[in-house]
Amino acid sequence: MSSNGVSVSWQERAANKRQDCANKIPEEWKIPAQLLAELEAPVLDKKNDLIRGQTIRKSGILTDRELSITEDYQVVDLISALADGSLTAVEVTLAYSKRAALAQQLVACLTETMFDEAHERALLLDDLRAQGKLAGPLHGLPISIKDNFNYKGVDSTIGMICFLDDKAPENSPLVNILLDLGAVIYVKTNVPQTMMTTDSHNNVFDRTLNPWNTTLGPGGSSGGEGALIALRGSPLGVGTDIGGSIRIPAHCCGLYGFRPSAQRIPNGGMRGCNTSGMKFVLSCAGPLSTDLNGIEKFFKSVFETRPTRLDSTVLDIPWREVPVKSKLRIGVVPESSIFPLHPPVHRVLEEAVRLLEAQGHEIIHLTEEECRIVESNEIGWALFGLDQGSKKFLESTGEPPVSAMHYLMKQAGKLIGFYKQTVPDTTDLDPLHKLALLNTHRAELREAYRKIWLHHDLDICIAPPAQTTAVPHDTFGLAPYTTVTNVLDYPSCIIPFGEVGPEDANESFTLTDTQLGAEYDFENLQGAPCSIQLFTPNMRDEECLQIAKQIDECLKSKK
Repeated sequence: MSSNGVSVSWQERAANKRQDCANKIPEEWKIPAQLLAELEAPVLDKKNDLIRGQTIRKSGILTDRELSITEDYQVVDLISALADGSLTAVEVTLAYSKRAALAQQLVACLTETMFDEAHERALLLDDLRAQGKLAGPLHGLPISIKDNFNYKGVDSTIGMICFLDDKAPENSPLVNILLDLGAVIYVKTNVPQTMMTTDSHNNVFDRTLNPWNTTLGPGGSSGGEGALIALRGSPLGVGTDIGGSIRIPAHCCGLYGFRPSAQRIPNGGMRGCNTSGMKFVLSCAGPLSTDLNGIEKFFKSVFETRPTRLDSTVLDIPWREVPVKSKLRIGVVPESSIFPLHPPVHRVLEEAVRLLEAQGHEIIHLTEEECRIVESNEIGWALFGLDQGSKKFLESTGEPPVSAMHYLMKQAGKLIGFYKQTVPDTTDLDPLHKLALLNTHRAELREAYRKIWLHHDLDICIAPPAQTTAVPHDTFGLAPYTTVTNVLDYPSCIIPFGEVGPEDANESFTLTDTQLGAEYDFENLQGAPCSIQLFTPNMRDEECLQIAKQIDECLKSKK
C-alpha cells in the first residue's frame, strides 16, 4: 500500500486505524488518568476485575441517571420505558454510547463507533414518539453488532489489514431489519484475526480483554460483544457462530448467548474471510444479552418482519409459540476423555444436573460413545480446512498470524499425533471427493443423533460449554463442546451459572499425553464466570429457548 507514492507498512496502517478510532471518542468521555493508574499494570498481565471493582462507575463520567439506564434495566424494561416515554431514545443512546466508549478504553472491545449517527437517529425516534407513533417493537433500543456486519459508510475490517479503508456500500440485511424495527445501531465490536480462533485479538484493533479478569480472554470470535455487554456497554448485541463464536464469549463473560439453527436469522451481506461459495458449515447470526427475555424479544421481533424478504440466505419459517412441559427428559453430555473438563466446569455441570433432578426432571446420562464429541469435531475441522481463503487474505498484505492462530495449530498438531482418526484419510483425494466423503460422515453423525433423541425420548441436552472457563490469552485453543452442535446444526444456548470459587481451590487437573486442554490455575481463574450449554435438534429453536428459560429459573432458585 502506498500513499502519495510513499510506501506504508501494515504496522503503520494498523496504528493509523487505531488512532482514528480513538479520536472519535469525545474528550469528555475519556477516563481520568488517575483512575487508569489505579489499575494493576500491565493490565494485560495483572488480574484486574473491572466489573466487581466498578471501574466505570468510579470514572464519574456517567450521571446517576445514565448509570441507572445502563445497569438497572433489562432489554424488555428498556423497550417498555422507551415506549411509554419515561425514557427518551436520546438519553438511552447517549448513556450506552458513553458506557461503550468507557468499555473500549478499558478492554478494547470496539472497532467502529457511530455515536453521531446514533444520536441523530435517536432524535428522529423521539420526534416520532412525540407524534404518538413508535418505529417498531425495538423502538429506541441500542444494539451493538459484531464487526463483520456491514453498516453503510463504515469499515468492516474484521481485524485484517487487507480490509482496511473499504467502507461498506450498504447495510447487511439484518442491520436493515433491526433499523426497521426501531433499533439504534451505535457500535461495532472486535473479533479475532480471521474470526476462526477463540481469542479476540488481531493486528488492527489489538486484543480484547475479559472485564472480569484482564489476564483472561473474553472468548471469540464475538469476543468484543461479550466484553462490551459484560460491562453493560450494550443491552443486547448480535454476533455470529460457526464453531462456538457466540456461545464461547457468552460463557467466558457471564452472559446468555444463543446460536440458532442455520438460515433462521439473516446472515447474508456480511464481510467474510472465506473463499466465496465455500460454505460447508454455515455461520449463524444470533444474540448475546444479560437475560433470556431480551433474546426472546430479539427473535420474535426479527421473525415478525419475515426476513426472507430482505435476505435470500434465510428460510421462510416463522417463529412458533410452543408449549413447555412441566417435567423434562434431559440428556447429559459427558466429559470427553480427550478433552477433559477443568474442575469448575465439571462441578457446575454436576450441580445443574442435581438441581434439575431435584425438581423432578428426568435425567438420562448419555455415554461418550453415543455423543462422539471428538469425531464430530474431526468432521468439522476437516470441513473448515477445505477453504484456504483466510490464509490467502493474510498473505496478500504480509501481516503475520497472531499468537492464538499458532496455539490453535499446535493443539491440532498434537491431537493428530495421538488420536486415531475415525474419518478415512483424505490426503490423496481431490477436493470434491474429499468434500463428498466428509458430508457422508456428517450425515451419518446426524442420523446417529436422531436415533439418540428418539431412543431416549429427549426434550433437551445439557452439556459443558467448553473445557474451561475463560483462560489466559491465546490458550483457549479448540472448542470441542460447541463445534459439535455446529456440525449437527443444532440450536444451542448458554446460561450463566456460578463462578470459579473456593470449592475448586484444592481440585487437581493434570493432562496426560493423550489429552488436550489449557492448564488449570485456580488462583488466576478464581471469580471467572461459569455456565452450562443446552441444545435441541435442528429447527427446534423455539423449544430450545423456552426450555432454557425454564431451566434458568430452576437454577436461579438455588439462590
